[in-house]
This record gives sequence, C-alpha cells and structure tokens, in this order.
Amino acid sequence: MSLPLNQKAPDFKLFNTSKQEVSLSENKGKNVLLLFFPLAFSGTCTKELCSVRDSFAVYGSLNAVVYGISIDSVFSLAKFKEEQHLGFELLSDFNKEAAASYGCLNELFILGMKGVAKRSAFVIDKEGLLKYAEVLEVASELPNFEAIQNCLKGL
Repeated sequence: MSLPLNQKAPDFKLFNTSKQEVSLSENKGKNVLLLFFPLAFSGTCTKELCSVRDSFAVYGSLNAVVYGISIDSVFSLAKFKEEQHLGFELLSDFNKEAAASYGCLNELFILGMKGVAKRSAFVIDKEGLLKYAEVLEVASELPNFEAIQNCLKGL
C-alpha cells in the first residue's frame, strides 16, 4: 500500500524512551521526519540513525522534528538511544499499528521474524500533509537523505 502525497498523514500515538506518549498531531505547525527502521542494534539501522545523528543540525535548521520508529520495546530503544548518543526521539511501535497505517509493515523479515517495519522515510509538513514517502524493500538500503533534505527545504 502506498500512501498518497499531499494527503493527511496517518496520526499515531506511540511511547518514547521516557515512556511518554507522543502523537503526530501534537506536531502541527512543525515539519516532521518519520524514519521507520526494522530493529535497534542491527547494523544498517545503527548506520542509518547515526547518520541522522551526525547531520542532526541540518534537520534542525530545516525546522524538522525527527522520530525514529521501530517495533522494539521502549526499554530496548532507550538503551539503543543511550549507546548511540541519539539526540532525537525513538518511538516504540510495539503493536505495529503505525507501521501498518503507513504501509511499511514487513510481513516476513529475516530469520522468520514477522511484523517488522520496512526501512522507510516520510516527511510531513506543518499542516500534517504527507510530502515525501520512501518505503524500501531491501533492508540493507538507506533512505535517500538528500531527497529528504531537499523536500524539507521546499516546505
């Protein structure tokens, strides 16, 4: 399922690593980058999120709030965030509802794991409209961060 651009992005309520509920709708008036990733502590996921960490000032200069989202528990995500020194929120989609609503739930992953998020990137503008969507079918690939940043620059 591919989400249509320029339509309202699906809202969600997920818990962050501080066990606080976060919703997309509470970010109205801000640009948002959602990065769904399969699993904390895996090689490509660590590379992806550390890449965002290392260029975090760019996203701040583009007035973008960044959320990393996976099906990991808040406890695993808290440890991952701490170890990798990530300066943005990680959200637990433990019940897989957000990934399903964004069309990026991988029914079958490696080692027979079911219900892991596909690596995906979504940009939502200040009005809550979806402006960029990238769902990767190959977990070892990274989102096109240049295209994401260009999209944010245009908002």
